[in-house]
Amino acid sequence: MFKRLLGDRPKNAVSREKTITEEELLKQLDMTKLPEHVAIIMDGNGRWATRRGAPRSFGHRAGVNALREIVKLSVELKLKYLTVYAFSTENWKRPHEEVNILMSLLVEYLNKEIDKLCANNVRIHPMGILSELPEKAREAVDMAIRRSNNNSGLVFNVALNYGGRSELLMAVQEIGQKIISGYIKVEDINDQVIADHLYTAGQPDPDLLIRPSGDYRVSNFLLWQLAYTELWLTDTMWPDFGRKELLQALLDFQLRERRFGGLLHN
Repeated sequence: MFKRLLGDRPKNAVSREKTITEEELLKQLDMTKLPEHVAIIMDGNGRWATRRGAPRSFGHRAGVNALREIVKLSVELKLKYLTVYAFSTENWKRPHEEVNILMSLLVEYLNKEIDKLCANNVRIHPMGILSELPEKAREAVDMAIRRSNNNSGLVFNVALNYGGRSELLMAVQEIGQKIISGYIKVEDINDQVIADHLYTAGQPDPDLLIRPSGDYRVSNFLLWQLAYTELWLTDTMWPDFGRKELLQALLDFQLRERRFGGLLHN
């Protein structure tokens, strides 16, 4: 069952029937009205595994498989930006063994997928405090940046050791240093100046945020950028989130009337 943040979906919303096929969903999709930037909080791996009597590592590996399919479909649909929440600044509080597994999966994913990603013209853009990642993870991230740097297709933002508050703090500190150095004046600070000092500098804000697993919070993710982002929430755990779920989210997005705080004008 798919849920929105508030209220019921419109009566003309796309069918939620589980029997609907991917091909049918694709036929309903208006390729001229796709969101430019989709963000996803990849949540529910551990709970998915626990419900199956399996270790949490089993869920994280299944989550990587789900990510692979979502990136593939994003390329096929020619989306411009895809941002995924892979590891937060708070995730270090998890058991040491689980953190090690997550870092190992990151290294494995980048090493295994880099050729395919580059073949599909995907540019990998990690965002977060990368200097605090383990050495092997940093090396894999550096390799992925280097290998994909000249690609001009989908920009694949991977949030690693990322927190929305730490991102804003970093931006404030950098702007403060520029004020001290005389590069900018306090009165020159506006929305654009702040945006230019975020990890997503030069990118549009997300049009659509997808949150699997049944939770209703943004979890310190893209706090500045999500100001007018449309939210799509589902009870489906991330390992079960597939191509059909992404297509349904996109179809639902196309039914939204985006006002950005103003009124619609006919």
